[in-house]
Amino acid sequence: MRSYSAADVHAALAFPKLIEALREAFRRDGEPMPLRQAYEVGVDGAPASLLTMPAWVRGEALGVKLVTVFPKNAERGLGAVSSLYFLLDGQTGQPRAMIDGEALTNRRTAAASALASDYLSRADSRTLLVVGTGHLAPHLVAAHCAVRPIEKVLVWGRNPRRALALADTLVRRGVNAASAADLAEALPQADIVTCATTSTEPLVKGALLRPGTHVDLVGAFTPQMRESDDDAVLRSRVFIDTYAGALAEAGDLLQPIAAGSWSADRICGDLHELTNGTKSGRLDRNEITLFKSVGAAIEDLTAASLLANPSSLVRSPERGRSTTKA
Repeated sequence: MRSYSAADVHAALAFPKLIEALREAFRRDGEPMPLRQAYEVGVDGAPASLLTMPAWVRGEALGVKLVTVFPKNAERGLGAVSSLYFLLDGQTGQPRAMIDGEALTNRRTAAASALASDYLSRADSRTLLVVGTGHLAPHLVAAHCAVRPIEKVLVWGRNPRRALALADTLVRRGVNAASAADLAEALPQADIVTCATTSTEPLVKGALLRPGTHVDLVGAFTPQMRESDDDAVLRSRVFIDTYAGALAEAGDLLQPIAAGSWSADRICGDLHELTNGTKSGRLDRNEITLFKSVGAAIEDLTAASLLANPSSLVRSPERGRSTTKA
């Protein structure tokens, strides 16, 4: 069994290649996968969780992502979240690879956002606004730049120093980037807004979005979390990664549904329907589009299989019905 470090994952999974692999995986249909399983594993009253996210294509590949969340780890000088992905042979069940789970998650999440953007953002989108400064943010920039001619990147975060640091990092990588001091001023400048936070309060205000904007909501993945206000959802044609995931976990949608201001039947399509052509993406230059993701196990399996065997693509084992966000 081969082990892949975070550096191995980032070096091998170039975004153009990974985006195309995900496009093929979502395009195909298959059996539904189980939803993410969560177990409480805390010690001495300290909360902690173990998450499992399995997926398979019969006869081809099996995989499971294991994630632990130990919030008290900060007191030990450790990260709160740890993750590993195990890839197994679909014919024999024998282990094939052990992969850094955080790197795999960051890579596939950003690639899924870029895949959606390829259908939903304007082809001439040139200004990208990144809301959030966590580990996922630079990967979202690289992925969106892989599908659109981005000329300028604005970075906003709750901590201005971290926003400036991320912008400086992007500049050193050859990106025309700058930190944005005021989110309300930055939003109307953006052609694409990509938001990756753990916010429980709306950050992206619909009233500030100009016509033609594409909004990519990645971070909030529980019913209690949200990155956009009701107005942003109401003004947009809304798309999702998976129906089961979005309708179980996406607070950006579940909260306006609970408030009675929006309804699930207004979802315009998921990634399966976009990639197989049964639902149309962007219809005109002036509409606002919104993509809400909570993660799907097919993304992990596809990325892991591509890493272990770069010449192959894994067929989709699901029709957008698993939900695995970590």
